[in-house]
Amino acid sequence: MSTTTGTTAANETPSPATERLSWPPLIALSLGYFLVMLDVTVVTVAVPVIRDSVGASASAMAWVVDGYSAVFGGLLLMGGGFGDRLGHRKVFLTGLGVFALASVGCALATTPAMLIASRLAQGAGGALLVPTSLALLTAAYPVAAVRAKALGVWAGISGIAFAAGPLVGGLLVAGLSWRAAFWINVPIALLAVWLTRRNVPAPTGRAGARGLDPLGQVLGIVGVLALAGMLNEASTQGWTSPVVLGAGALAAVVLVLFVVAERRMEARGVAEKPPLLPLSLFGSPGFSSTAAVGVLLNLGYYGMLYLSTLYLQNERGYDALGAGLALLPTVCMAVVAAPLSGRLTARYGPYVPMTGALLLGAAGFIGWLLAGPDTPYWTLLPALIATGLATPSTVPAATAAIVQAAPAENAGVASAVFNVARQIGNSLGVALFASLIAGRDLVLGLHISALIASAAFFAAALLALSSWRNAKARAAA
Repeated sequence: MSTTTGTTAANETPSPATERLSWPPLIALSLGYFLVMLDVTVVTVAVPVIRDSVGASASAMAWVVDGYSAVFGGLLLMGGGFGDRLGHRKVFLTGLGVFALASVGCALATTPAMLIASRLAQGAGGALLVPTSLALLTAAYPVAAVRAKALGVWAGISGIAFAAGPLVGGLLVAGLSWRAAFWINVPIALLAVWLTRRNVPAPTGRAGARGLDPLGQVLGIVGVLALAGMLNEASTQGWTSPVVLGAGALAAVVLVLFVVAERRMEARGVAEKPPLLPLSLFGSPGFSSTAAVGVLLNLGYYGMLYLSTLYLQNERGYDALGAGLALLPTVCMAVVAAPLSGRLTARYGPYVPMTGALLLGAAGFIGWLLAGPDTPYWTLLPALIATGLATPSTVPAATAAIVQAAPAENAGVASAVFNVARQIGNSLGVALFASLIAGRDLVLGLHISALIASAAFFAAALLALSSWRNAKARAAA
């Protein structure tokens, strides 16, 4: 089954550019991913302004910031399933439309409920965009070396968008309004629609040939959302609150039911009704370890990005624009890191650049131990640069690794699993690190979180190194 990306030649008409990197389809597909990643972080520096504008509580603001990622992660597999059934190009364009309309809703929101609902709708649009954009990219670049370079650019643009979010948000808040951070999505989405219709081939062939596994969809969505809800509320209510414990229990029960349902469906072996997630994939060499890398990567980097923004604003007195400018080195590094990772992956395979990047990130987080109430900014630059290089270098290599670890017919669901793992890591990192600063000195919480982030990256590097050695052993056998 191919739920998100992978070998979509049966579903999509490949681009003629099979021997070289053709830019028009890559730009069109990257714009959608750019929007999704930008809106993960663009609101981070605007939280105080948004809170005062719409009268939101701390819990409501947690859902404004993280509810988006929760829905995005929960619906990723469903978005890929719709792509398989209805055609990836059609679903990609639909996702752009949903995202644009939801952005308008965010920009016009006057109450916390309206803003949260619109942010959740943005996450749903993003869940349609990301798996289908990667599916269309895979079909457009069937040659492995060219596809690795395209993945590097695609992931690089997303990394730039994610890292640029605080800067873009700061500029828009300072110069216009927090609502401009959402209005900006509309023209970008319209441009992506126009470029896609002109440069990305329409789907042909077997659209609609496969079922969507509705039970698996429902259980997967409820389980991931309950898990995200637990993590979001833990940052404001504490890990032992009834709401957090109830959401955690619900997530555990539903995800167990999901595993049982998917195992039974896979055991039936009905080609027309494949499971949403073939659990046999986790037995493929390198698959589980790379999924774990996704969790650890986002836990460390995005958890620390959240805390570093709070540190710059609450501890150092930076305004929204100043905090965004202070994080600019991360943007600059992403411009270089992801395309370079794509080239290194094409030449050496995914595990060499992945291992090196994760070790660099582990060392970089140690630099945050120098942060204090009066630490000069230049002292923190090595940490910003190292982690800014490490994360966007890891993503394209890990994406290639997990796709390679899956059978060809399941390459799509493999990439979806990696993205879901990253979103879980994102929510876990923000919730965990936010709880570490609750009721204690911010700098002390930042130092503890930096050590955890470094340990997460080091553990991920060990997993990548183990997978690399296993791959070499299999190749020599």
